[in-house]
Amino acid sequence: MPKLLIGTHNLGKQAELRALLDRPELELLTLQDLGIELEVPEPGPDYATHAREKALAFARAANLWAVSDDSGLEVDALGGAPGLGSARLGGKGLSDADRRRILLELLRAHPRPWIGRFRAVVALASPDGRVELGEGICPGEILLEERGRGGFGYDPLFLVEGTGQTMAELRPSEKNRISHRARAVQALLPSLQSFIQSFGPG
Repeated sequence: MPKLLIGTHNLGKQAELRALLDRPELELLTLQDLGIELEVPEPGPDYATHAREKALAFARAANLWAVSDDSGLEVDALGGAPGLGSARLGGKGLSDADRRRILLELLRAHPRPWIGRFRAVVALASPDGRVELGEGICPGEILLEERGRGGFGYDPLFLVEGTGQTMAELRPSEKNRISHRARAVQALLPSLQSFIQSFGPG
């Protein structure tokens, strides 16, 4: 059975990727399973570069195929920020709740609606350097107040277009159908299927 490493230290992303990639013919492993504590720099200039570098680094460290993602929240009123810096808004050591408060402080000077989108790129990499990418976008709007108790990051503030619910109010099964990360994995499925088939039956 082929093994695939989920290359992220973020437990929220890890849970989502595990659900999105779960299939009986594939054994999913985490960095914790393998004792890998590697931190991969994210120098930019875009999500694809970050996802590619992380997937390659983890694939080589584990000598296994690996999948990693990079994602961010882009708000039009802020010129696309926080974007690549979404996970680091306000600096290191802050909680998700802290970053949500900072985002709202930045937005208060701008008229509503605060239109934006979540964007994700997921990379599938082999230890010998092959990489395939999938990208997904989920449009929506930033709310004044948090709603919902699910998800992580900016989910409680993000009203998903066409649903009437924030990302944090969606059932996990629904989020894993329409989220940016879900759409990126969907775009990557042909490559993932080819990887699985390369191992042959059994």
